[in-house]
Amino acid sequence: MSDGTLAVPGRPTLEEVARVAGVSRATVSRVINGSPRVSPEVLSVVEKAIAQLNYVPNRAARSLVARATMSIALVVPEDAHRFFGDPYFADVVQGISDRIDDSDYVLNLQLTHPSSPSEKTRRYLLGGNVDGAIVVSHHSGDHFLASLGQSLPVVFGGRPFGEVSSKTDYYVDVDNRLGAVQATEHLITHGRRAIATITGPTDMPAAIDREQGWRDAVRAAGLSEERLVHGDFTEAGGVRSALTLLDEHPDVDAIFVASDLMASGVMLALEERGLRVPQDVAIVGFDNSRYATRGPIGLTTIAQPSQQMGVVMADTLLRLLSGEHPERVNLLETHLVIRDSA
Repeated sequence: MSDGTLAVPGRPTLEEVARVAGVSRATVSRVINGSPRVSPEVLSVVEKAIAQLNYVPNRAARSLVARATMSIALVVPEDAHRFFGDPYFADVVQGISDRIDDSDYVLNLQLTHPSSPSEKTRRYLLGGNVDGAIVVSHHSGDHFLASLGQSLPVVFGGRPFGEVSSKTDYYVDVDNRLGAVQATEHLITHGRRAIATITGPTDMPAAIDREQGWRDAVRAAGLSEERLVHGDFTEAGGVRSALTLLDEHPDVDAIFVASDLMASGVMLALEERGLRVPQDVAIVGFDNSRYATRGPIGLTTIAQPSQQMGVVMADTLLRLLSGEHPERVNLLETHLVIRDSA
């Protein structure tokens, strides 16, 4: 079986990977092609050698030995409850579907464990079952997904975690830091001074960037950065985080919440404590999802074009698969939507 690699001057070869890993060339080939006939121990050794040498299989050669599947994987490292419960994912999938409907490709969904994509998923993605992948909701623990672009055309929804490769990483995102700055400055402009934030998970770039935007804005205004609680982008997590925040900082008069879904939970917690929105505590969310308008108090929020992000992700991947050279980074604009909560 051909492994789809070509010898290129200056590029590490399959034989070099085998030598560093201490295994046969055939074993390295099986790893690259996603064969299930590789033990976890050998897989780990070979992947370390691949990373050490920065070995990249030649995609053009692989295309000569593998028929196109006309299938694209949507990989989401989240559990089913979070995926189906967050309207952000619904909007993104709608955008991806809209764009793929204009092509001959079909989309299949791969839900994986948030901290460690399964061996089955790895074998599926690298076993010739799909021509490319879109990865949404990337976490720092997704080491395999982070390097997937070395073996398969991949587009990330959101900036990949860590250092971005100028050769293999394509992504579509919004300026999360700037959106958080806009949200926090809106609260500052309206006289709020004890401004807190409830962040998303600390292993996700979007959450980190939104926290940094809040910090930048309160620091520039000479306000405290102490009123912070880490959340999880869920409504129940918003309730828990808000109650913790109110216990630790009862003087809070405004909260920037890193997602509308969490903000919905925050409002429930404030109601439970007898606090009025916005009179006692003003709230700004992030997403402009259906949760922003479903309750009696409209949520002021940062709108991000989630459906358009899906369209651009799919378009970028389709252009890669057709041999074009699309933009590696697409940043879409956010804007503030003002409603009653702030």
